[in-house]
Amino acid sequence: MGYVLNEICFAYDQKQVFDKLAITFKKGLFYGILGPNGCGKTTLLDLLLNYHRPNKGTLLFNGKSIDTYSRQTLSQKIALVPQDFEIRFPFLVEEIVMMGRYPHLPRFARPRMVDITKVNQVLDKTGTWQLKNRMVTELSKGEKQRVVFARALAQDTDMLLLDEATANLDIEHSLHLLELAKKGVTQSGKTVIAVFHDINLAALFCDEIVLMEKGKIFAMGQVNDVLTSENIKSVFHVDANIRYDTEIKTNHVMFKRMYENDN
Repeated sequence: MGYVLNEICFAYDQKQVFDKLAITFKKGLFYGILGPNGCGKTTLLDLLLNYHRPNKGTLLFNGKSIDTYSRQTLSQKIALVPQDFEIRFPFLVEEIVMMGRYPHLPRFARPRMVDITKVNQVLDKTGTWQLKNRMVTELSKGEKQRVVFARALAQDTDMLLLDEATANLDIEHSLHLLELAKKGVTQSGKTVIAVFHDINLAALFCDEIVLMEKGKIFAMGQVNDVLTSENIKSVFHVDANIRYDTEIKTNHVMFKRMYENDN
């Protein structure tokens, strides 16, 4: 189960993004999506969320066309942490995180004890408990990002999509929240599909890497098979040394300065 995309074609107006894209995301793995700006990473997540629909091809989720699911049902199964989270209304942080429980509630129903318990657990695990009585409009970008991450975890879905979800976070909070996502995979069989710009963060947490270029899959597979000097040179057009780190047991990418020999 999971996702199966078969010969997906998609375009914005006249701009072709995907042409016969084929990819499978199996359940119970942490996937990292890497590639240059404009290669289709976020558009791929939008298709997986059914925000956009393919012009051609089939997209199956858990064995059924994604179009057969209602928006509420998809929200019970798939959660998103976007890169940018903007809300102009002065909701309390606790209220924002509780929004992650709405897909599990009947319309106009009040949160149940199970929902309150889940929210409190997530606030504690994500280190946002001390923020719960603050207005979200008063938070820094990094604090808001932690809150929206907490909201997605409170949604308690089998599928978690991360769109550069740590872009506004310092390294401590990035590692902590990605570790929570990773534990969901290893301990509960959840699936994470995450867009990264930081190649080494992707290498640290992912089971498999999807390397994209110009709307196509350049390479996909285990981290150490995909993150090679040759692949990075081909896709990102930069030189890099790859070293295997015996402590973290994965490849580590070290980039070369592009102009180090210029006077």
